[in-house]
Amino acid sequence: MNAWNRNRITSILGIDYPIIQGPFGGYASQRLTAAVSNFGGLGSFGALNLTPQAITEVISEIRSLTSRPFAMNLWVSQEDEGARTSDANAFERSLAPLVAHFGALGVPLPMYKAYSPATRFEDQVRAVIDSNVPALSFIFGIPPKEILDECRARNIVTIGAATTPEEAVLLQEAGVNAIVASGFEAGGHRGSFLRAAEDSLTGTFSLVPQIVDAVDVPVIAAGGVADARGVIAALALGAEAVQMGTVFLTCAESGASRLHRETLLQRNADRTQLTKGFTGRLARGIHNRLMEELNRKETGILPYPLQRALIKNLSVAAESEGRSDLLPMWAGQSANLSSCTDVTAFLTSLVEDVSEAAGPIIEWSATRRKHHSV
Repeated sequence: MNAWNRNRITSILGIDYPIIQGPFGGYASQRLTAAVSNFGGLGSFGALNLTPQAITEVISEIRSLTSRPFAMNLWVSQEDEGARTSDANAFERSLAPLVAHFGALGVPLPMYKAYSPATRFEDQVRAVIDSNVPALSFIFGIPPKEILDECRARNIVTIGAATTPEEAVLLQEAGVNAIVASGFEAGGHRGSFLRAAEDSLTGTFSLVPQIVDAVDVPVIAAGGVADARGVIAALALGAEAVQMGTVFLTCAESGASRLHRETLLQRNADRTQLTKGFTGRLARGIHNRLMEELNRKETGILPYPLQRALIKNLSVAAESEGRSDLLPMWAGQSANLSSCTDVTAFLTSLVEDVSEAAGPIIEWSATRRKHHSV
């Protein structure tokens, strides 16, 4: 009988359990990354907004906390069409519905500044590769061939994210080692890169088996996996690992704000919704007053990352004043299943629960994959 925690993913990555922590661009912490890796999963760190020097420093700190494999995560595409030409008039239109909130929080209104990229994927990925990290994961596209070739030469495992089977096929053709099948239940940004995110909304239950059947590389299920039931379901669908994000936000080790953690722990995330209003790119978060206002048809939304920068001005003040209704809070559709306050305790319980039931399911799923590939 096949052990559920022994497969291509655990072999490729050198981990004990096929459990990957979502990378949390913006909520990442070195402590959380190391804690998951030290347990035997794959901790991940979202380095989206970091400079190359900061990335190098983060990697060094993670290595001071764990000797186990971990992943650094980057966005291949870091700006949307129109970001460089967006003008002051567009800024004022997007600011208008937020003016009253800035006033209520007692902070000055942000001023328009022409967009100037703060970071470039090419520079960030160079810092990651030069640090010889165990794994590089990425979303919103496929890195250039020379980058993937260098990762392969350095034995850096590459993990791409797909929201459709077509994206997964392109990732496999590019030579990645594994593919995250990201269902639309997942919290945070939709990493679509072939079609618009709004046209790439397939649920995890449907997406995973389609991608498993479309590619030969190992598939990692993401979106709505929050407990042993989700892990077992993902494995039964043919995935060889799961990526869990929202469940780790409530852990003491996460970089989420106190308000964010409390909202999740108090089960106040019964409604999540997709929005472009928080950053300019489609993403799932907890429904609140801010999201509702930004999702109105008449609201002007700036291209990514301009909208993100605008909302960040508000969210910093909102967090300081304890205003969760004005704070973007990423979360997946299984948010109210989140109860983790300690990484080790949560993962210990999860592994025990999965181990009790997973054996026959994994054997059946592995047999089906073998037959499908013939």
